[in-house]
Amino acid sequence: MSPDQLFPQTDYFRHMRHRVDRAFIKDEWIEHVIAHPDSEEIQSDGRIRRWARISGFENRALRVILLQDGRTVHNAFLDRHYEEQQR
Repeated sequence: MSPDQLFPQTDYFRHMRHRVDRAFIKDEWIEHVIAHPDSEEIQSDGRIRRWARISGFENRALRVILLQDGRTVHNAFLDRHYEEQQR
């Protein structure tokens, strides 16, 4: 983990974060979801899905996918379907 990173991240995450639809997602928002999830689910592969509303971004839901260690971020994106799936 480099000194400027707030959390460990996969190469996949670093690559995906350059996409136009994800580049605006702030590290602070990801940190918030990791520390204070509204809900959590364990995927069949052991990865962890966490969701939380981001008050600084129209109260939209951010989903963060963590590796099995519960710390390393593998993916993060706005989840439009969160309302329907309230976990």
